Amino acid sequence: MIGLPQLYWLTGAMFAAFAVLGVRDRSNRKRFGTAAFWGLMAMDFLVGDRIGDLASGGIVVALAVLAGTGQLGRGTVAIDAARRIAAAARHGNRLFAAALIIPAVALAGTLVLPMTGVVDPKQVTLVALGAGVVIALAVCFAWLRPRLSEPLDAGRTIVDAVGWAVTLPQALAALGAIFTLAGVGAVVGGGIGPLLPHGDRLAAVAAYTVGMAGLTMLLGNAFAAFPVMTAAIALPLLVGTFGGDPAPIAALGMLSGFCGTLCTPMAANYNLVPVTLLDLDDRYAVIRVQVGTAVPLLVFNTLLMNGVAFR
Repeated sequence: MIGLPQLYWLTGAMFAAFAVLGVRDRSNRKRFGTAAFWGLMAMDFLVGDRIGDLASGGIVVALAVLAGTGQLGRGTVAIDAARRIAAAARHGNRLFAAALIIPAVALAGTLVLPMTGVVDPKQVTLVALGAGVVIALAVCFAWLRPRLSEPLDAGRTIVDAVGWAVTLPQALAALGAIFTLAGVGAVVGGGIGPLLPHGDRLAAVAAYTVGMAGLTMLLGNAFAAFPVMTAAIALPLLVGTFGGDPAPIAALGMLSGFCGTLCTPMAANYNLVPVTLLDLDDRYAVIRVQVGTAVPLLVFNTLLMNGVAFR
């Protein structure tokens, strides 16, 4: 049955390729540290479930040491600018079709794959997303006919530019699980619950949505905030006290958390890395643009949850 292990193998193989290509890049003065970082990432994805928790923890510590001591760098990539400009002019906006293949396959796969019986029902969406990436890559090879190594070279260029921030989503999602096991949600709920007006459903909904956005801004990741705020407010108050439907509450809660993602430098992989890649002068340029979307969307999420999530 296809599930997370196959996705981990695919991701690990990608990082292993980045490590091999990186150690061969003599233009990167820190090529050995950079290659070691991506090689350790590959090892964690490929054999992390076989080497035990202690060894996996050692890999995480090693990654932190490499990043914290400045061992990651980026080389000078030789780009045939004239070839790329000519290709872009030839294909035009049709190039975006390749990117749209991924969400299209993910959506279709989420609906269809459960009927096949070959995919782990708990991981259908992730498997469909991985399939979308593979199919999009195959279409691009058939359509654009790049060199075999070109996608990996381009991917390595991006991850070298992003650096250690690539690991943030995975690390912060794990942090959310740790918070849940430590009972942080119950502590937060015990502090917020008495402050809410008794019987005021809208106030409880707002506490959840705004709390999701606020905690996400502090932690940098909605996946880390979700288990805490859901255990603190959504389950005991919105579901338990007010009889809300858990599905729309959870979905809109996550979307509220993403509103916080748009507004925080802690989400470095989303908000600071693009500044570096685009060579923008204002470090917070991306955040300034996104706040105008995030705040109205947060208000809309709050009102929508209050209107549709309760019988």
